[in-house]
Amino acid sequence: MLAATPALAKEAAAEKSAAPAVATAAEAAVAASGTGDDEVPPTSVGTGAHDRGGEIFVTARRRQESSQDVPLAISVVGGEHIDSTGSFNVGRLQQLTPTLQFYSSNPRNTAVNIRGLGVPFGLTNDGIEQGVGIYVDDVYNSRVASATFDFLDVAQIEVLRGPQGTLYGKNTTAGAINITTNQPTFDFEGKAEVSIGNYNFKQAKAAVSGPLTDKLAARLAISSTSRKGTIYNVVTGEHIQGQDNLGLRGQLLWKPTDDLEVTLAGDFSAQDANCCGSVYVRTGLTQRALNRQFEALSAALGYAPPSRNAFDRLTDLDTDLRAKNKIGGASLRVKWDLGQGTLTSISAWRFWDWDPSNDRDFTGLPIVALSQNPSQQDQYTQELRYNYSSDKIDFVVGAFGFYQRIDTQGTEAHGTASSRWNIAPSNALSNDPSVLNGLVAYNTQYLKNTSAALYGQLSWHLTPELTIQPGVRLNYDKKEGYYQRRVFDGAGNPVLTTGPSSAVKTAQLAIFTPQEISPEFSDWNFSYDFTASYKVAPDVLVYATYAKSFKSGGINQNGVPTDTQNNPILAAATVKPEDVNHYEAGIKSQFWDRKATLNVSIFRTDIKDYQANVNNGQFGVLRGYLANAGAVRSQGVEADFSIRPSERFNAYVNGAYTDATYRRFVDAPCPPELSGGTTATGTQTPGAAGVPGALSPANCNISGQRLPGVSKWSFSFGAEVNQPATLLGQEGEVYLGYDGSYRSNFSSNPSPSAYTWIDGYSLSNFRLGFRTDNGFDIYGWVRNAFDQNYFDQLFVGPGNTGLIAGLPADPRTWGLTVRYGF
Repeated sequence: MLAATPALAKEAAAEKSAAPAVATAAEAAVAASGTGDDEVPPTSVGTGAHDRGGEIFVTARRRQESSQDVPLAISVVGGEHIDSTGSFNVGRLQQLTPTLQFYSSNPRNTAVNIRGLGVPFGLTNDGIEQGVGIYVDDVYNSRVASATFDFLDVAQIEVLRGPQGTLYGKNTTAGAINITTNQPTFDFEGKAEVSIGNYNFKQAKAAVSGPLTDKLAARLAISSTSRKGTIYNVVTGEHIQGQDNLGLRGQLLWKPTDDLEVTLAGDFSAQDANCCGSVYVRTGLTQRALNRQFEALSAALGYAPPSRNAFDRLTDLDTDLRAKNKIGGASLRVKWDLGQGTLTSISAWRFWDWDPSNDRDFTGLPIVALSQNPSQQDQYTQELRYNYSSDKIDFVVGAFGFYQRIDTQGTEAHGTASSRWNIAPSNALSNDPSVLNGLVAYNTQYLKNTSAALYGQLSWHLTPELTIQPGVRLNYDKKEGYYQRRVFDGAGNPVLTTGPSSAVKTAQLAIFTPQEISPEFSDWNFSYDFTASYKVAPDVLVYATYAKSFKSGGINQNGVPTDTQNNPILAAATVKPEDVNHYEAGIKSQFWDRKATLNVSIFRTDIKDYQANVNNGQFGVLRGYLANAGAVRSQGVEADFSIRPSERFNAYVNGAYTDATYRRFVDAPCPPELSGGTTATGTQTPGAAGVPGALSPANCNISGQRLPGVSKWSFSFGAEVNQPATLLGQEGEVYLGYDGSYRSNFSSNPSPSAYTWIDGYSLSNFRLGFRTDNGFDIYGWVRNAFDQNYFDQLFVGPGNTGLIAGLPADPRTWGLTVRYGF
């Protein structure tokens, strides 16, 4: 899964020069029509196909091999296709990989899931691990915020599906995204790219590589992206949801002998966009009294949304928005070739700084005046591994150490409209703005996260056709946390749970409750997997896998529920590890003289004690806390097909059916339509399209319901045709490419709600251009060509008033790109 080492990168480059590699036919056309030798030929999702007799090489098992020989469901996307399709971050990448899900309301609150599994849907909680690992050149990125940055000088991306723990540093239960960047070269080379488009889109990329001495080479890459936002704020007169990204990456490769390589790399990326907000989508009835629902409360305050059509893309958020995000670090990779074996060491430090400001009431009313939780992280990793290969066996053994420190300082304050909005109209205090105006909570928290592991995997070739592959992992995790919330009224006086009570104090404590906890968790885990694969024919591989995996236990870093006396329920401070049983079988095949590829896999993942994110609907009592659902299951079928009858035409179709459901979750938070009821317990039974049945005000049984964010059906498909041509005296080819995607409806709330189902949608992207063999490429492009209106996410407004807000996805965008490589 981890990225290629420099030696492998050189070997891959040599192979590529002789026979460019592509993973699907869609990529083959691009490669066949002028991919420069400095790029790994573009590879679309799915599996290895061919291009002029070549294959796509991956390092999923810590060694370079054809993706068709890897008994694992894997999608590969090459740097050229990433650029040509505008897939410059993970959010765009999901349109090319049907089983990858990406959700982001801002860089911190970002989720990357595979097959519906990874992290709970909702606000980020630092106290749990990621289920999908993100690796860049062998270095694990613990912060999923890294997924929101632009890809920088990428050679290839591998998306691995299923548990990954017996070959790599950090254990991941759902899969991994393995990003390989272009490495320093001892031959001088470079590339540059400029794009412009509507919404003032501007993007520039450049990279240069070459020797400094006969033993030292360097590579430097830079990327800059800016775009006006797609949502207009009528209060500030500004567009929000824009892009303002800058990325830098530098590498030094020292090769004193043929057997030793040392690579020092450093990178820095920054985002400073006017972001992140939402628009009014709809209101829905809840079980609350009518005078405590959105329409009545809005009328009482003389408020109306700027538009009730979300796709007018208008908002009136009255809190300053800010989403400053910096991430970077340095790594040292040493690779020593010992003959049949290779010893590799990767030492890395990474940092992440997050400086936000949000409008948590989703309206133009001064209900929440301030909501921000700046956070700083430092992460240190050390990995040492030994790879051995022979005719009969291949194996990898390794050790991994990880330390992370996160510090967060939060401020949440309420404004003049809060009393009327949050206090029952029957209470006279609701008409007194001073009761909640200026009420503020200061949240201080830190996390110390330590992990260590020993792992290994053996591939034993019993015959030339039959291979068995056992793997094991021994893992230790320890988490130490601290959370403190201090509450003050508008006059600056502390609001305490002790001492004399009053009606005003009761109203204030209903918004913010002081709390201080120091949760801790530690545990050992042993996991293992076993894969058997058999070459039925030279181009047909069948395989089956069983994996016993886990996700480390966690701690609640955003506070825990309180009892009737406002005391924290300490039993909720920790969550159990996830217990994972994974089953998978598949076939990888090439036929028609390797002009066509068909790969199919079936899978089932059962998780006990699934780590779920719970929200109680209030403004500040709990932003969201973790709890264990009894059981979750994700199962389905995936297929990747590509065909390339000639160098002038290729096409691909990749699809997935995913059935991901809560098998047992009897005390889940109820959806908004069931909030405010009169009974203490209840059962939410499945209805049409996930509409709940019976009701309960606090907890619902959502067993059998679909997991959030998961479409049952998802597809990506495309084709490209090219024709030799001459332009301005340059010989090359004209090409027309199409890439489309479709996903069926999915829930945008942890507990499926009638109000938060996002309808299925399809997208179409086109590109038309001219390219030459010497690296020149110019093309026009249009994304979401038919201007499909759809949502990335829907949100339940705080306070259970029935407000639903949302993030409209990008409308149609278009532009021009010019690229040159040498």
